[in-house]
Amino acid sequence: MWACGGAGSDRLPILGQREAITKTVDGKQVTDSVYQTIPDFAFVSQYGDTVTAKTLDNKIYVADFFFTSCPTICPKMKVQLKRVYEKFKGNPDVMLLSHTIDPAHDSVSVLKEFAQNLGVTGRQWLFVTGDRDKIYDLGQKSYMVTAQADSTAPGGVIHSGAFILVDKDKHIRGIYDGTTEEGVDKLMTDMDRLLAEQAAPKS
Repeated sequence: MWACGGAGSDRLPILGQREAITKTVDGKQVTDSVYQTIPDFAFVSQYGDTVTAKTLDNKIYVADFFFTSCPTICPKMKVQLKRVYEKFKGNPDVMLLSHTIDPAHDSVSVLKEFAQNLGVTGRQWLFVTGDRDKIYDLGQKSYMVTAQADSTAPGGVIHSGAFILVDKDKHIRGIYDGTTEEGVDKLMTDMDRLLAEQAAPKS
């Protein structure tokens, strides 16, 4: 069973849906928890190539949802996520994945310029675009955050200001307020904990 904190454990919890699966091991009935995972996807990065779940294999990563013309929380979020990028820059076990929720405007070239203006180089922080409904669906059903069109919202889209921490098994291990320094400090601390946990041999 999963140890969620408590004595002798410094592991982060696994968030999301889980179901009990019963199987037979060595002639005995064993019930195990199967946790929600991020399903496969296919989007296009600021470099024009396809990014799938496989791109993130054996990495921990932080996901978020934004759009480049967002007039409200996105600028704060990107300042905060840049802090994460700077702290973990060059770490081969860490990636950042920002999904646009306005793909009609945020083309590959727009995302590339946006990344360059932020001072982002290389492939550690990818900005992805793709089918709008698939992005919304992934956000709400898999990452457990809001992402949808809303004509009454500034910029015409409503979305969460959350950063989602995902482990190497594609499980969500934390959701943080990406608009505040405190929320992102906690995220970076938890990223260090997760890296240590995932580097340790499994018992």
